[in-house]
Amino acid sequence: MSNETQFIDGLIVKAPNQGAPDYVKAKLSIKREELIAWLQSQSGDWINVEVKESKGGKWYAAVDTWKPDGGDRPRQERAAKPADDFADDDIPF
Repeated sequence: MSNETQFIDGLIVKAPNQGAPDYVKAKLSIKREELIAWLQSQSGDWINVEVKESKGGKWYAAVDTWKPDGGDRPRQERAAKPADDFADDDIPF
């Protein structure tokens, strides 16, 4: 995995407008021909993208290059199952 940020040509991310509702999280602008050319230069079926904010406050989209470390372990550990504190006989129906 490289630590170098890979930007996405033709995809511009901006913070929502000042009066935007809470459910608007970001604005995207797409320059069709640039994005299509960039997509065609990529391999694989999926491209994962993260929307980030620079130290200067500018929003941008970058390719998420995270790869599993080779194990079959999921990215985040699953929470342990809660203990079964009651028997089926305790259910009133």
